Amino acid sequence: MTQADDVVTTSSAPSGTSHIRSFVHRRAHITPSQKEALDRLLPQWSVAYRCAPLDLDQAFGRSAPTVLEIGFGMGETTLKIAQARPDDNFLGVEVFNAGVGALLKRIDEAAQTNIRIIQHDAVEVARDMIAPDTLAGVHIYFPDPWPKKRHHKRRLVQPPFIELLASRIKPGGYIHCATDWENYAEQMLDVLSHVPLLTNTADDYAPRPDFRPQTKFETRGLRLGHGVWDLIFTRK
Repeated sequence: MTQADDVVTTSSAPSGTSHIRSFVHRRAHITPSQKEALDRLLPQWSVAYRCAPLDLDQAFGRSAPTVLEIGFGMGETTLKIAQARPDDNFLGVEVFNAGVGALLKRIDEAAQTNIRIIQHDAVEVARDMIAPDTLAGVHIYFPDPWPKKRHHKRRLVQPPFIELLASRIKPGGYIHCATDWENYAEQMLDVLSHVPLLTNTADDYAPRPDFRPQTKFETRGLRLGHGVWDLIFTRK
């Protein structure tokens, strides 16, 4: 990765406007095995970004409900969910080489075939590559909380993006967010609750569903008394 400005603006939905990216490109360590996985496996399991709707059946080689996961980190949770739900497709979006390389390694070692990766900005992927009323679900797990108040504008969960995602989900589909920052959980609840296409499955926060595994980081945080909040909304 090369050093870049903290905030980058680019075109966003609707066309002609701009968004502040919720990630920062910094020099990041990548292991030799992650680099090897990128070089060897990216062509097999990735989909290149382009400004055109993606044919999901063609991308996965089958017709199945597709879940978009935004910011999959090192891919541990992504792989576990894909293994537990073999009849669903999982389209993971991540920008960082180390995370993409790590998930590619997991896919290869597990011989998992229902995951594809797009290494690109999630806002542009959802806007340009996902057709309306297409997705079975969206996962946004532990996005960067940008804890300083002056940085809250960089948070991923903002009204324009959630409205965009809601339009890409099929009626009856879902969006599932999780965070371990209470202030961000409150913002998520407020944003999701004010999107007309969505309805909350709980009074406020939802129990962690069985399909979302508890990560080692999350387990450690809970042991230290840190909270974790899940939100599950469905498309009307």
